[in-house]
Amino acid sequence: MKKSFDRVSPEAVGIPCSAVNWLLDRLEEGWTEPHGLMLMRHGKLFAQGWWSPYAPGIRHGLQSHTKTYAATAVGIAVTEGLLRLDERVVDIFPEQAPAEISENLGRLTVRDVLCMGCGMEEMPMPGKDWIRDFLAVPVKHVPGTTYMYNSVGSTLLGAMVRQKTGLGLHDYLKPRLFDKIGIDSENLRWMCMPDGMEVGGGGLSATTEDNLRLMKLYLDGGVWEGERILSEEYVRLATTLQNESATEELVNPPAKDNFVGYGFQIWMCRPEGVYRADGAMGQFTVAVPDKDLLIAITENASGAHWAQKTLDTLWEFLEMIPDGDAPLPEDAAAAAALERRLDSLALPREAYAPDSPWRERVDGAAYRLEGALRIGDAMGAFMSGSALPAPVEAFRLKFEKTALCLRLRREGQETALSFGLDGRGLENLLDGARLLLSAAWVGEDTLLLRLRGLEGCFLQSLRLKFDGGGCTLTAEAGGFLSPGMEPVRATLL
Repeated sequence: MKKSFDRVSPEAVGIPCSAVNWLLDRLEEGWTEPHGLMLMRHGKLFAQGWWSPYAPGIRHGLQSHTKTYAATAVGIAVTEGLLRLDERVVDIFPEQAPAEISENLGRLTVRDVLCMGCGMEEMPMPGKDWIRDFLAVPVKHVPGTTYMYNSVGSTLLGAMVRQKTGLGLHDYLKPRLFDKIGIDSENLRWMCMPDGMEVGGGGLSATTEDNLRLMKLYLDGGVWEGERILSEEYVRLATTLQNESATEELVNPPAKDNFVGYGFQIWMCRPEGVYRADGAMGQFTVAVPDKDLLIAITENASGAHWAQKTLDTLWEFLEMIPDGDAPLPEDAAAAAALERRLDSLALPREAYAPDSPWRERVDGAAYRLEGALRIGDAMGAFMSGSALPAPVEAFRLKFEKTALCLRLRREGQETALSFGLDGRGLENLLDGARLLLSAAWVGEDTLLLRLRGLEGCFLQSLRLKFDGGGCTLTAEAGGFLSPGMEPVRATLL
């Protein structure tokens, strides 16, 4: 059974409540959409909160934060003596290696893959023979001497463990990591490659607390409640500079904290000694060893610029922590007010505009699409090499008192989705993904549909502009909707 962490006031661990309130104020300014936040010092939680509709037990898409879980599996295998850091990749996968092994490919080791030092200049798209495809990519540089972010290589880490043990990431980590550090493995969800291998480069959904627990293991030197899970040496290597990453500035200039180095699927940070697990759109778990501090956040910070702003904000927060770690004088009123605030965090409600002169005109109307519109997890399909969601062929609208029922036809099959018209999102399940859906009239002839991934950081909008002959559909963001799609015309059936 999972052991809960002790809860204390910020002052009890040497941090003023005002600093936590400052951090919450910054996160709520509008440049990001915060979903969950946990702050821990000396193994004790001094603040935690989730912005409704997100909640503590709801898993969240981690994107590349998954890489640290995959690397942890390798670290455990190294600790158990099943893998060596200097082991050649072609020796682990002899059947998938090319007939002619280049000198550089022959030098590629487990350690090189861990630190993004594969020596490649490209990575293959996921496919049925993805390991063979990966090993066929030219290794143009001596492994370990250059840096290139390589998510397929991160998935290869899990395949190394599977090759040695016969177990995928989930089954290998359950008794060795999840059960020991208090992660509910039944609540985790993985994307998988065509051969069933979990996508270690970005395919895990887990809770904010799961991430905190993972990185607490690293902050504590690989030991959990007296039991060593990762060797001290592996943790040291994983959390310190193993590969220079300055070349990231060429491909992602705003992300300043990506230029200061890389460990083993863990980023170094600009504040000295600080390191982090990192997923796109701001899935961060930051370890601050000299303050014995952990910060775990899940959010939707769209784009590198805003995700970097989250990190900039965290570094300002660190500067507000007094030197030393002696408790501060308690302020019961301030602590109680902070707790009330943390218990009542919420995102702004959805727009409320249920009526329009066009509502009765389009109620019950059916439309045939003249272009490609896909509603489904396109990003997941891209990452795992699976098929894209089937295109929508037609749809029908039916208005109820407080909801809109949208019936989609895809490949001849009908799917019904319910959108709240009363200022809230209604939960739906589409292709296994939990969505909160809402609708509002944003003009007399324009209906805005909002699709929020409840277990991730995707928020999309689909605008339907009606006219006498049909309507024009415009997607305002990517994710569950075809990214960057052109407006699609729909005609009345």
